[in-house]
Amino acid sequence: MMSTLPKIPRGAGIGAYAFLLPALLVIGLFTLAPIAYALFVSVQKMDLVSGRHSFVGLRNLAYLVEDDKFWAACHNTMVYVAVVVPLQTAIAMALACALNGKIRFKRSFVTLLFLPTLTSSAAMTMIFMWLFNNNGLVVQFLQQHFGHSVNFLGDPRWALGIIMLMNVFSTIPGYMVVFLAGLQEIPAALYEAALLDGAGPFSRHWEISVPQLTPVTCYVLTMGLIGCFQVFDQAFILSGGEGGPENATLTFTLLIYHFAFKNYNTMGLACALAVVLTAIIFCATLILNRFVQPNGANR
Repeated sequence: MMSTLPKIPRGAGIGAYAFLLPALLVIGLFTLAPIAYALFVSVQKMDLVSGRHSFVGLRNLAYLVEDDKFWAACHNTMVYVAVVVPLQTAIAMALACALNGKIRFKRSFVTLLFLPTLTSSAAMTMIFMWLFNNNGLVVQFLQQHFGHSVNFLGDPRWALGIIMLMNVFSTIPGYMVVFLAGLQEIPAALYEAALLDGAGPFSRHWEISVPQLTPVTCYVLTMGLIGCFQVFDQAFILSGGEGGPENATLTFTLLIYHFAFKNYNTMGLACALAVVLTAIIFCATLILNRFVQPNGANR
C-alpha cells in the first residue's frame, strides 16, 4: 500500500530563504568576499596608494621564505604557542578542580579570579609594562632584595616571556570557568565509587576528571591554539609596533601588520603571510583533534 504524502507547494521555501537572505548577505559581504579578495591579493604585487597590481604568483611566498623576519616571527610564534597553550590549559584545569570542591566563599574566589578577563588587553599590557619596566615594581623588588636588576622589556631573552606571562594571566580565568562548568556535569557517583575503592584525590582527578573533561579540554586547547597563533595586541603595544628588541616579540600577525600598513607596496606579502598563517592554524587544529578527540576517545 503506497502512502500518500502531502505535496509541498513549489514556492513554500521562498519565505524561509527570504529570512536567511540578510544573514547570508552579511556573511558573504564581510567574510567570504574578504577571504576571496585576500587570496587574490596574495598572488599580486599591489600598491595601495596607486591601486596598481601585477600578478606575481608564488613569488610572494618565495620572498617570505628568504626573509629573516619571517623566520624570526615563525620561531617566536611557535615558542609562544608551545608554552602558553599547555600552561594556560593545565593551570585553568587545576584551579577549576580546586574550586569544584566544597570550599567557603567559592563564588567570591571565582569572581576575583575572573576579573582579569574583564580587563581589556591594552590595559592589561600597560599594567605589565608598568610592573616590568626599569622603574617597575618587579625590577625594584629584585634590586632591593637581590641586588640585581633585569631589563625585562629591553632584553630579547625576557621580552617574549613577559608577553607569555601576560597572556597566561589574562586567559586562565575564562578557561577556568569553562572547566568548572564541565566538572559540574561529571556524575558524583563516579567519585563516590572511586572513594570506596580507596582512590586518593590525585587518582580521582587523573582517572575520572581528566578523561571526563576531554571534550572540554579539546575545546580549550583548540581555542587557545587559535588565539595564540593570532597574538598581536600585546606584542604591538609592548614593542611599540616594531617587534623588538631584536625581533624578539615579532609574531606572524605583527609581521602581517608591517607588510600591510608600514609599507604601501607590500600588501601582497601581507595577504600571502595571512594565507600561510591560516594554513598553519588549520593544520595544527587538525593535528590537535587527531590526538585529542572531542568525544573522549584519545589516540
